[in-house]
Amino acid sequence: MDFIETCRKFIEIDSTPDNGTLQVAQYAAELCRGLGLDVELQNETHNGLDQANVIARPLKTRPAKEFLLQTHLDTCDPGNFAFWTKTGANPFNASIYLDTLYGLGAANAKLDFLCKLQAMTELKNATWRLPCVLVGTFGEELGMPGAIKLIRKKKISATMALVGEPTGLQLIHTGKGFVGVEIEIPFSEEEKDFRQQHDLGQGTTSQSRVFIGKAAHSSSPQMGESAILKLLEYLAKIPDGVAVMEVEGGINYNTVPAHAVLEIDMVGELRDSMASKISRIAQAIGEVETRFKDYPDPEFDPPEPSLNIGMIRTYEDFVKLSGCCRLPPTVSDEVYERWMEILRRACHDVGAVFRVTDYKQPFRTPEHEPLVKICQEQLASMGRPTQCGAQSVATEANVFSRFGISCVVVGPGQGVGNSHAPNERVKIDELHEAVRFYKGVLERVCL
Repeated sequence: MDFIETCRKFIEIDSTPDNGTLQVAQYAAELCRGLGLDVELQNETHNGLDQANVIARPLKTRPAKEFLLQTHLDTCDPGNFAFWTKTGANPFNASIYLDTLYGLGAANAKLDFLCKLQAMTELKNATWRLPCVLVGTFGEELGMPGAIKLIRKKKISATMALVGEPTGLQLIHTGKGFVGVEIEIPFSEEEKDFRQQHDLGQGTTSQSRVFIGKAAHSSSPQMGESAILKLLEYLAKIPDGVAVMEVEGGINYNTVPAHAVLEIDMVGELRDSMASKISRIAQAIGEVETRFKDYPDPEFDPPEPSLNIGMIRTYEDFVKLSGCCRLPPTVSDEVYERWMEILRRACHDVGAVFRVTDYKQPFRTPEHEPLVKICQEQLASMGRPTQCGAQSVATEANVFSRFGISCVVVGPGQGVGNSHAPNERVKIDELHEAVRFYKGVLERVCL
């Protein structure tokens, strides 16, 4: 295949959360079949969208054990097209400037699939001691249902896995776990009546306040400043009985919010007000965050667990908060459950509903394990650094490791400040280096 032209075609296919991965998976399956691989499409429906995992093997029969090469085929939402200045205001228009390829999914992580496919193609006449399997999954941006369904439906027999993420070809042997949380706080009947009459009244006595922060990915909260946290601190200081008319902030649960708006009426007579309920829950959040300091892991930045309230919205009957926690491997399931119970109890006390919407355990592959050693040997042979690192973002490795699969996360391109941002890019030489790396690892592990 013409590698660069295929990269451009891959980026051209929209695989954002709103579009799904079926089209890109079908194209990937075509490519794999054209290169002599045995291909299966695992078709699924998730949140009303057609999705698919593509599974490609060099052998017709599925072995009892195999080596997994995995990459997610979905991308994040590109945001405002106007900010994609390197691609003609079109994130799906792969563009090359000098030695760099720009486009949505260039680094995270569609092109990594093609690097792995190219490496397998260069070994197509090999005799496999441990056969490999190449998988492109769906839904990394949606909680990784593609990886989960791949395992639950027993589509692979993997004992080791290389998981694709933009790491600059640095080996990542450990990653933080992920917890998605939602809290629904009800308005009292008295407050609902007041808000309804307030909206019908001729005049208004409400006042608004805007809070400004700095956006960042929730895996790197130290790089941002939470506007919702400022809002919560302000709510804790206002008098009891104040009516919350509207509270809005953030764009999603997974981003440190850059803005928040609060509208209140200083009626001062309401019992069991929304403001007091939110403040009591905020105190519980603060209590949990205080306990985070006892569980640092120096491999990560930040070393401690973190909790981000990324979004707050007002509905007719309740206010909803959405957020997530990042947990290093120092946090056991027992400790995690205690923290969730603190939040659950605080919500129960004010009549709120607390939900854990997603949970991915932390993962750690010890550096002495064979897969890590083999990857280090291959990088050393290429003259590249061999030091292992840690990532605060959750990946499919968090899913696979729960089932006893030894995982290393690695891939071309940079993650921080590049993926989830306009003008996402990867150096073409690094794509070729990734092909060389994957081919070398396959030769060392599988042949």
